[in-house]
Amino acid sequence: MLDSVGMDLTDTPGQNAARPGGCLYLVATPIGNLEDITVRALRILGEADLIACEDTCHTAKLLSHYSIQKPTISYHEHNEVTRSAELVLRMEEGARIALVSDAGTPGVSDPGHRLVSLCLRHHVRVIPIPGASAAVAALVASGLPTDEFLFVGFLPSRTGARRKALERLSGEPRTLVIYEAPHRLAITLSDALDVLGRRPAVIARELTKIHEEFLRGDLAELLLRNSQQPARGEITLLIGADADEGAHPVITQPLHARVEQIIREQSVDRKAALKLAARERGLSKREAYKQLLSDREPII
Repeated sequence: MLDSVGMDLTDTPGQNAARPGGCLYLVATPIGNLEDITVRALRILGEADLIACEDTCHTAKLLSHYSIQKPTISYHEHNEVTRSAELVLRMEEGARIALVSDAGTPGVSDPGHRLVSLCLRHHVRVIPIPGASAAVAALVASGLPTDEFLFVGFLPSRTGARRKALERLSGEPRTLVIYEAPHRLAITLSDALDVLGRRPAVIARELTKIHEEFLRGDLAELLLRNSQQPARGEITLLIGADADEGAHPVITQPLHARVEQIIREQSVDRKAALKLAARERGLSKREAYKQLLSDREPII
């Protein structure tokens, strides 16, 4: 039901308890500052029959701060296979379970996907309760383009796999948003500089906390600064597009020929090939489609 200004009123206090059947709430929690939690999230945590936590001790601090007393159970990467089945069984019996991670939204670089998939297979309702996000908070304050971005999450910890992942991203024109552990930041910056070149970048550190900090520059400058004073705490690394991306080379090959070449070489469909070819030429998809129609030889 919607009210006169378009707000959904079906999730008002007390109504969830009257609904038959259990459900899973994916509750976003603060990434640092405990005030960064929604009123709805607090209500759901207070109404849930059980709260599944990545770390029960960590979540206990949040619950205590808001005087919420609810039973908790651990749900993390080491027990999610067996615990997911247990939780789904409880929800099938009518339990309303809230899933939280240590910070941010469960399932985003944190355990949660396996449980959601199992819920859906067993026709258990899954309800997102959105809130704070380190990736979005870092992006909007970075100064890098925000109209399009690619959330990468954590890169592989091993050097070879990490460099291969960066190579796959080398042609990506969107802002890259990467989570990284502080002890691996230096090697990640070094690999990114080698593979991607001297691109604009930002290190967002300890977001929403007392020591929140944004370090801006290019990958070489940030690597030097980090070698002089290694970053500590929770890290989000943002990497912009190549500074020379806007300078597109003169291309004489007809667009339709390039599209066919990409289809053959990369085994993608025509739509994806056109998108890649348009990106090479600095064209919008609409402009590329018009050119594709105009540069084909007429059929007689």
